[in-house]
Amino acid sequence: MCPDARDGNPKTVCGLNEPMSKANDTESYSNESSHSTIPTTKPTTAALPTPKPILPVHTGVKAQEEEQSSGLTIFFSLLVIGICIILVHLLIKFKLHFLPESVAVVSLGILMGGFIKLIEFQQLANWKEEEMFRPNMFFLLLLPPIIFESGYSLHKGNFFQNIGSITLFAVIGTVFSAFIVGGGIYFLGQVDVIYKMTMTDSFAFGSLISAVDPVATIAIFNALNVDPVLNMLVFGESILNDAVSIVLTNTAEGFFSQSDTTTSGWETFLQALSYFLQMFFGSSALGTLTGLISALFLKHFDLRKTPSLEFGMMIIFAYLPYGLAEGLKLSGIMSILFAAIVMSHYTHHNLSPVTQILMQQTLRTVAFMCETCVFAFLGLSIFSFPHKLEISFVLWCIFLVLLGRAVNIFPLSFLLNFFRDHKITPKMMFIMWFSGLRGAIAYALSLHLGLEPIEKRQLIGTTTIIIVLFTTLLFGGGTMPLIRLMDIEDSQSRRKNKKDVNLSKTQKMGNTIESEHLSELTEEEYEAQIYQRQDLKGFLWLDAKYLNPFFTRRLTQEDLLHGRIQMKTLTNKWYEEVRQGPSGSEDEDDEAELL
Repeated sequence: MCPDARDGNPKTVCGLNEPMSKANDTESYSNESSHSTIPTTKPTTAALPTPKPILPVHTGVKAQEEEQSSGLTIFFSLLVIGICIILVHLLIKFKLHFLPESVAVVSLGILMGGFIKLIEFQQLANWKEEEMFRPNMFFLLLLPPIIFESGYSLHKGNFFQNIGSITLFAVIGTVFSAFIVGGGIYFLGQVDVIYKMTMTDSFAFGSLISAVDPVATIAIFNALNVDPVLNMLVFGESILNDAVSIVLTNTAEGFFSQSDTTTSGWETFLQALSYFLQMFFGSSALGTLTGLISALFLKHFDLRKTPSLEFGMMIIFAYLPYGLAEGLKLSGIMSILFAAIVMSHYTHHNLSPVTQILMQQTLRTVAFMCETCVFAFLGLSIFSFPHKLEISFVLWCIFLVLLGRAVNIFPLSFLLNFFRDHKITPKMMFIMWFSGLRGAIAYALSLHLGLEPIEKRQLIGTTTIIIVLFTTLLFGGGTMPLIRLMDIEDSQSRRKNKKDVNLSKTQKMGNTIESEHLSELTEEEYEAQIYQRQDLKGFLWLDAKYLNPFFTRRLTQEDLLHGRIQMKTLTNKWYEEVRQGPSGSEDEDDEAELL
């Protein structure tokens, strides 16, 4: 039986496929020629929807080869993360606190990439496929935990007090930066100063390169105890800016590529603005709704006596908005960010003390491993991808990125000072401009762009890597001397020696547990606290008066007693296991001294 007959087409007969197709062509031609005289009748039956194509599934030998390749990729990724963990441990052990972990991991990735390239050059091994950074893996597996942990560990008080300024910097400022970078690249290309790109490609690159990632700067801020408002403005803007940049890039990719060429420029701009607002507010509303549903669920379904089930539901609700938003063609990153903020503010206080600590430490561990993997592969990418370097394009892009950051910070800060009680000083403005480091999100977005021809994609990828490394190594390494020079740090940190400054984000996260995440207020204590805080205004007053009591469970004295017994039981169990071990101490004096 021929292949066409196996398809089950009743009109296809083996050996007669070509004549019948010619007959069909003749029939269609006669219908077209008589179209002007004989009216065609429309079929009364509704057209069936086109089924989605089923992705091919490899079987047999191909399936085994794909499984082996995936296994080697997982092994290589875990090996890289393990080496980076050892590096971070050595930084903490030998008190090399002056070096940010992100800079150290990127440098290690560069060295590992050079070593692997040397091995491949000697034809000893070929790890080209395993060391390749896959954008889909980044957006599906690595980025969601990082964004969720950022929103979950956010200091809610400072965030909501500065929500207007943060939103203005993250949304309006990012749009300004994207237009300046994209428009500059487009017009410079039109006058043949740099590589010529279309308006769509220029705006897409301007959007992705506007994603800031000041990981090293935030570590320096925490180490030097700078102004909390400055810390929150930079940190809050960075986590919201990541989501906005992804939405802008998706807007450029999805909308402009499908836009009608007959529409005017003004209509195209309005349609793109409508698409962006739909993505932004739709994703935010979906994430907020998911977080509120999780709070009500864990308030009315008491799972505190079974922490494993409780923790499982939290993990489900954490990733649920991302998958739903992507399925609805919205932004999963924007959705998971707002879900994390809402779940941390409401849902977290409905958990048992064991699950609260478990959730906090698990998120920090997973986010650390994902960030480490991303920064390591960023260094490896220098040797793992084919590059196209144009010096003029790179230099002009760096200039436009710095100019776009300046337009983002200085005019908007001057405008916000008319409405803020705590003014943004010129020193703070300069530090915020200097903190505009580019990171892994910009790099992953550059690989995700489907640009043609291939040399354009290579040029964008190479330029993005250079800008990320330039800002991370130069600006990230120069933030501490700049803060000391401009006298931004507080008086207590100023008296410290440079050796006492700790830039290890991992050590700080491992030694602390957020006190605001371990609330044990009863109904009476909560009402007394609200009565004492009469200075609350706006959303903070509405939240304290109505939203927080509605979405969170107020503990009774019995609940407090059960939680304390649960924590004490776990502590005693651990103590007994350690005491019975070979390294346990039987000296009662030592035990009394520790207690």
